[in-house]
Amino acid sequence: MNESITRALSGIVYIILLLAATLFHPISFIALFGVFLLIATFEFCKLTNLDKIIPLIIGTAGFILFGVYINNDFYTNLLLNLAALVIAISLLVELFSTKPASFKDKTAKLARLIGYVIIPFLLIIKLPFLRGDYNPYIIIGMFVLIWANDTFAYIVGKTIGKRKLFERISPKKTVEGFIGGMLFTIAGAYILGLYYTFLSPWEWMGFAAVLVIFGTLGDLVESKLKRNAGVKDSGKIMPGHGGILDRLDSIIFAIPFLFLYYQILNYVS
Repeated sequence: MNESITRALSGIVYIILLLAATLFHPISFIALFGVFLLIATFEFCKLTNLDKIIPLIIGTAGFILFGVYINNDFYTNLLLNLAALVIAISLLVELFSTKPASFKDKTAKLARLIGYVIIPFLLIIKLPFLRGDYNPYIIIGMFVLIWANDTFAYIVGKTIGKRKLFERISPKKTVEGFIGGMLFTIAGAYILGLYYTFLSPWEWMGFAAVLVIFGTLGDLVESKLKRNAGVKDSGKIMPGHGGILDRLDSIIFAIPFLFLYYQILNYVS
């Protein structure tokens, strides 16, 4: 089968599965992202040569404790959010550093796995429950915006892109593509706010800005991980698209910042 057709079909199946599981029922949503969490954990272990048994046990335990038994305890959410933010910031420091990666030993790799992969997936699972009843549309909105950014960043970058955004890590990304993706996504967020009114259009625009900025950085972070591992994709579960980390790298890096933003909105409203 033609590679483009394979990629298109794989992408369609992924989108349908994601939308159907999220909209159908909270249990199907939690189950899907629980599976994604374990697959992403497995992929991260392969990228970093980390033994898989303990990470998968930690991922499963985390999913049961904080995913299956959802609660909105402020301090639990705060600790999870802070842990993910600390690891995200450390990854950003490493991204912009020209020195060799500092996460060499097993303990450091495990800490990165927990803060970069496991907790972000738990935050994604917890996000639609933050205001009490399950709200699938915050998840749908998040994915619509990241897909819009990916699409328009590619189109603008391909059309008028000249200046490289971060050539050392991702030679194809351009400054023009980043700006174009940002502008179109923020405009789309305003429109989204006219329909998903649990956030105002301006709040959705702020949501989009956080998502685009940190989602782009997340894509670069995962590109550096793959570059260090000497591989093109994190996995092969999605023909033509790679692995779960390849598909969700932007979301899982941005989610600690989005979660904090959403918590602040809840607090001030």
